[in-house]
Amino acid sequence: MKEIEMSKTIKIAMIAASALALSACGDTGGAGGSRDSIRAVGSSTVFPFAKAVAESFVRSNAGFKSPIIESTGTGGGIKLFCAGLGPDTPDMANASRRMKASEFATCAENGVTDIIELQVGLDGIAFASAKDGITMSLTPKMVYEALAASPYGKEQTAKNWSDVDPSLPNKPILVYGPPSTSGTRDALKELILEAGCKTDPAMKDLKESDEDRYDQLCTEVRSDGAYVDQGEQDNLIVQKIEGNSDAVGVFGYSYLEENANKVQGLPMNGVDPTYENISSFNYPGARPLFVYVKKAHLDAIPGLKEYLGEWTKSWAKDGPLAKIGLVASPDDVMAKNAKAATEYTTLDGSELK
Repeated sequence: MKEIEMSKTIKIAMIAASALALSACGDTGGAGGSRDSIRAVGSSTVFPFAKAVAESFVRSNAGFKSPIIESTGTGGGIKLFCAGLGPDTPDMANASRRMKASEFATCAENGVTDIIELQVGLDGIAFASAKDGITMSLTPKMVYEALAASPYGKEQTAKNWSDVDPSLPNKPILVYGPPSTSGTRDALKELILEAGCKTDPAMKDLKESDEDRYDQLCTEVRSDGAYVDQGEQDNLIVQKIEGNSDAVGVFGYSYLEENANKVQGLPMNGVDPTYENISSFNYPGARPLFVYVKKAHLDAIPGLKEYLGEWTKSWAKDGPLAKIGLVASPDDVMAKNAKAATEYTTLDGSELK
């Protein structure tokens, strides 16, 4: 019992020390361990938008240093973000999915208790091929049966797309996609794979009786070479499919738009991955994008408040981020998040899953 109490005391002391170190960050005159530039980590999908906002921020605020933006993947970024407070931890986490309840709890355990959540816009999980490459009209069911390690609990035997459905090309299944640490992979699981899996009534019943087994069967991706984890750099996926006319890539819609001269989007449920279809949620792979901010860092890190303000100036439908592929949130959602970015309202965690 004493050991547990001592452990808690040590942890509280470490959090307090981090807070003291953080307060020194406001002194940009070189205080030990201090930091005078914003640091953000996380999603490769949000990365180009965060970089664009950082560039705009520097142009508008000449007295501040350029923010440091790192592409670590959503899961890895939130893990770094939740490690604690202080200048050796990130100020922000960029995420291509919402923070999980378990991650919020880890943040709280490490003293990161006041978190500002901003939905900065929308994106879509795009399936694409080279301009002159393979074409097909997919459904979540087809994608699940092609990529699942054990579709509906059975052995994965599909080698070609036509093995999944005779309407699909008689070409080998080869999909380049995001790794398990990526928010894009999480969205692929939730929006596409799980949706396809649930077309089988037995899988719906399994969710009620054995949720862990259901998650395994519905979201675990095959590892026999048909699905290739291409790391956190979506541009590498574009390069891979550009060089192989039979390959399919999975990445955020912004990369599809950015490389429209090289690749083509594949329809899902007969709906093309376009700006209009994502903004209306008609496209089944549409998803929100987020930025998380430590409120405790707002007054300590020079320019952090102004950087948040720059996001609100950039995310409108006719704004600079739309020009590089960000899909604007609905007006009411945009207004709510603009308020959070200027009034610094924090997340209570009750809506997280």
